[in-house]
Order: sequence, then structure tokens, then C-alpha cells
Amino acid sequence: MNLWFRLLWLLLTAWRRPRIVPPRGVSELAFRVWPTDLDISAHMNNGRYWTLMDLGRFDLMVRSGLWKAVRRYRWLPVVTAAKIRFRREMRLFRPFRLETRIVAWADTWLVMEHRIVSRARDGSPVVAAMALIRAGLYDRKAKAFVPVDRMMAEVEIVAADRPPLRRDVKAFLDAETAMRKGG
Repeated sequence: MNLWFRLLWLLLTAWRRPRIVPPRGVSELAFRVWPTDLDISAHMNNGRYWTLMDLGRFDLMVRSGLWKAVRRYRWLPVVTAAKIRFRREMRLFRPFRLETRIVAWADTWLVMEHRIVSRARDGSPVVAAMALIRAGLYDRKAKAFVPVDRMMAEVEIVAADRPPLRRDVKAFLDAETAMRKGG
């Protein structure tokens, strides 16, 4: 149930936060680990990370203006591949920040990076988990994924330079291609 409250809070406060300009803009959301986020080991459930990351992608779409096009054209956001790396456990009531950014794209898909950042005892930032996801917007009417150029045009970005492909992103995409081909 608390995810609905988090989503509602996100919607109610999005207008007060600055606009995100893709592809370089970053969504930063502050959270805290609540009792309903815990698993039987008393740390944040691994599935909860994915659900919170959904909120990061949603915030990016809302604050960039892309969500208006998603609703207008009835596009469907679809995650087609994902990989996560857990680095530190997240215990009850620990505050953390979720950072979501676009790190790569091709014709009809984007790669987004999610980082869960908390604080060490000395106050320095610590990455507790990081994930890469490959996603796109599916146009049900056209029965095809929406070209990234069209997504960018919907948020009034005419031409965006693709960032250089990082090694970890390339490895992620290569692994996803191999899995799609069956090995």
C-alpha cells in the first residue's frame, strides 16, 4: 500500500520540482526504508528496488513532459531487459536517494541507469544498488515501438547527441542480445 502513497506523493509534488531535460537530466527522489519494504532478513526486499525504480522512470517521464504524450497517444512504457547489482543492504528507516538517468539509446529503445545512494557512517555517499534497464514506449495503435527521435520531439528536443557507450552498458546490451538469440 505504501507504494501507492509514494506514487501519489510523487504526482502531487512533481510540479514543484525542476523540469528534467532529457537525455542529460537526472531524476533524484528521496525515500526511506519502511517496514513494508523489508523481507524476512529485515532488509529491503530485492523486488522493492525494482518497484522504486519504476517510480524513478515515472518521475523522469512526468517532469520531462513525456508523460503527456504517453497519455495522449496511449503509449505503453515497457522494460525489455534489466540487470541489477546489490552492493550494500538497506535496513529499516534508512534514508536514501534514487537517481535515474538515460545513459544510451538507439532507434526505439533507451538504456536507463538507476542508482540507490545512501550515506556511510562518515556521511559520504554510498551506492547501495545500481541497475541498468532497457526500455521503450510501445504504440499499441501502430503495433510498434516509438522511435526515440519522436520521444525527444515530444519533449521539444530536436537533436540530442548520443553519449559514448560505456563498457558496462555495452556488456549489458551484448548480454541482452545473446539472451534474445538463445545463448
